Amino acid sequence: MYRSQRLALNYFTAAMVLFGIMVVAGLLAASQYVSPGLLLNKLDFNVNKMLHIDTMILWLLMGFIGAVYWFLPVELDRETEGVRLAEVMFWIFCVIVAVVAVVFVFVQYGPSEETTLWLINQGRKYVEAPRWAAIGITLTVLVFVYNVVFTAIKARRVTGILAVLMVDLIPLAGLYLIAFPAITDMSVDLYWWWWLVHLWVEATWEILIGCIMALALMQLLGTERRIVETWLYVEVALVLGTGILGLGHHYFWIGTPSYWLGIGGFFSALEPLPLLGMVAHAVYDAGTQHMKTTNKPAFYWMMAEAFGNFLGGGVWGFMMTLPQINLFTHGTQWTVSHGHFAFWGAYACGVISVIYLALEKARAIREVNGAAWRWSFALLNIGLVGMVGALLVAGIAQAFFERAIGGSTLLAFMNAQGSPWFVQGITMRLVFGLVFAAGYAVLMYDLLTIGRRRVAVSGLKMGVAGGVA
Repeated sequence: MYRSQRLALNYFTAAMVLFGIMVVAGLLAASQYVSPGLLLNKLDFNVNKMLHIDTMILWLLMGFIGAVYWFLPVELDRETEGVRLAEVMFWIFCVIVAVVAVVFVFVQYGPSEETTLWLINQGRKYVEAPRWAAIGITLTVLVFVYNVVFTAIKARRVTGILAVLMVDLIPLAGLYLIAFPAITDMSVDLYWWWWLVHLWVEATWEILIGCIMALALMQLLGTERRIVETWLYVEVALVLGTGILGLGHHYFWIGTPSYWLGIGGFFSALEPLPLLGMVAHAVYDAGTQHMKTTNKPAFYWMMAEAFGNFLGGGVWGFMMTLPQINLFTHGTQWTVSHGHFAFWGAYACGVISVIYLALEKARAIREVNGAAWRWSFALLNIGLVGMVGALLVAGIAQAFFERAIGGSTLLAFMNAQGSPWFVQGITMRLVFGLVFAAGYAVLMYDLLTIGRRRVAVSGLKMGVAGGVA
């Protein structure tokens, strides 16, 4: 393996650990919905929610970076430039994440002054990390950009996928700078905050995962480069044409003109289509040429990525952001249902697929198969879809009782929380969350032992045979 591929394995390991922390924090937050007094004044809901969301963002970001470090030297047939610096930044990144997590759990709050912004919490949803940590994250991403760009320069060769990737890295690093200014006007702050959150997730990340899936499809199915690059160009065109306009379904709620709601609701639904087309075309092409894959878990997770992205990001997003519906659903559990489905389908499944691809080579496995990955695949996806459905039921109850009937008053909000639909939906979210957690446990077992179980069993058989002889 290349040195940067060994670094990629470190990123994948860190990503899966953060995935586990995300699951634990999510279960605690879901439990506090059912039993509000749980860990009261010790580890409150807002802290668990913050840990749940922030670790989700960080484990996916680590997965993306690891995937690029894995595929880049293969794409250019040379070692990644500045890999030693990248290794140093990986450990710095891990230390930053660990320290911030400890501060979030044990310190939580600080006085309303500049030192709190620098040392404890910036107080901005999804980017709560204190400024010292935000600077460290920015440096890590900048080193990542340097590695990719200068490797291409040294190789004197740029493929279509790599060209799209390098252009995409500019907003990946640049948009995060919006996290730094302390804007006192709430409307202005939310306006730019949505540029960071929305364009990171629904534009920059969408293209990034598209590049990663293009590279993965060529390795997994032997898909022709012209197929994946064509779909990647379509994706860039759609994101440029829809990503910024798709922001409009947030604008209406921060005081901007009402026409943005309709524009945003329509265009934000178009973004997931090219990735679905890329994977479907690749599978069709593989079928017509009678290709066979030696890595079934990577293939199945890639299918889950394509269709999960389309359903969670596209269908669920379109259903929720239509102006006539968004008037009642905005800020309810309906939104949370879409968020869980979209992040899982659009990004998490793709990262897991790439990890299986990497382990196939790292452990020299001839054919990746077995029962454990099937159980983890089933449990994780059943748990996720179950949570999505339960949250949708709870969100519909809120939209009906709190918004349509109650007119969004405080009394209506309290009444909605006590409605049978809401209570049952929130309870079933916890039940399916436990199913999801079981799937994570089986997934970790499979990733830690796959390719090693066979060696251990073979060694045991040889030992028994030797003893009998």
